[in-house]
Amino acid sequence: MDHTYVAIMAGGIGSRFWPASREERPKQFLDILGVGKSLIRLTFERFLKLCPADHIFIVTNKQYAGLVKEHLPELTDNQILTEPSRNNTAPCIAYTAFKLQALDPEANLVIAPSDHIILKEEAFIQALKTGLSFTAQQDALLTLGIAPTRPDTGYGYIEVGSRKSEVGGGPDFAEASSGEKSEVGSGVQKVKAFREKPDRATAEQYLASGNYYWNAGIFVWKVGSLLEAFEQHATEIHRILAAGAPHYNTAAEQDFIDEAYPTTPSISVDYAIMEKAENVYTLPSDFGWSDLGTWASLHAESPKDEQGNAVQGDRVQLFDTADSLVRVPKGKLVVLGGLEDYIVVDEGDVLLIWPKQREQEIKGIVNELQQKG
Repeated sequence: MDHTYVAIMAGGIGSRFWPASREERPKQFLDILGVGKSLIRLTFERFLKLCPADHIFIVTNKQYAGLVKEHLPELTDNQILTEPSRNNTAPCIAYTAFKLQALDPEANLVIAPSDHIILKEEAFIQALKTGLSFTAQQDALLTLGIAPTRPDTGYGYIEVGSRKSEVGGGPDFAEASSGEKSEVGSGVQKVKAFREKPDRATAEQYLASGNYYWNAGIFVWKVGSLLEAFEQHATEIHRILAAGAPHYNTAAEQDFIDEAYPTTPSISVDYAIMEKAENVYTLPSDFGWSDLGTWASLHAESPKDEQGNAVQGDRVQLFDTADSLVRVPKGKLVVLGGLEDYIVVDEGDVLLIWPKQREQEIKGIVNELQQKG
């Protein structure tokens, strides 16, 4: 697996985790789980089971380069790709591909977010190894599909054909994920379509059909296959960033990126290439995944007391309180009573008390507060 590389995307602001996540220190740099390590640190250490540290790259916004070095001191400056503007995922993935192609034309690449939860790490690594074996031998764009456990309306979905569409008629995906089988392409299926976040009724139909998986935003592909897809389906992004070929991995790289990158179209990789390309596949997997997108998802993934409360804080006293998330500073005495299904987050300078069922409003509230200065 000498040609295996990982790129971790870590440029987001994480506004749904306000007030813990702020623009100057977003959630990937926080110990959101209360385990003593930031999300980006946990993600980095997870990928050390797949490849050495010198094959792991971080793609982030320019303002977070210092934070990346603080949390991941093992990395060299050349392993930290800094975007001068936020142009969504397609340009950042294309930039990564061009840079890695210049380092290793045979690079086989995993792209993943920095802030997801993976509960079954061994199954996760095995699924990636299965995917990497497939993309090493196929001209394929592969995404990991998550076996849905509920009709969730917060995720995009990947539609496949019937199980007969499985590439090579491989074994069941659970075997591919658990490592019991290791045939190339075990469980890989051809993607029929990508579906936007559905309403509840549609999500229930997806779950019942058995032909839909959650789109986790975790990709596997050779840089050659990926850049061919950009050249064919996202020609402007390819043209702009291909001009930097002489500069990648040199002292001139950042100056080129600072000038060229902001001129790329702002578009997701799903829209730019995945929904257009013909050679798109998914590897259905089950490794205890959550995108940790909201306070409610943190509550769902956290240990709870008998009343369903998830508490981060050492002096919290709860009375007649249930199904709530409480995150407060260590040493601070907090007394709560009569709350049900609430989010309580005390960051010292900001206190948030909000109904959990209305958490989707938090992002809008943050925008409103910014407008008010």
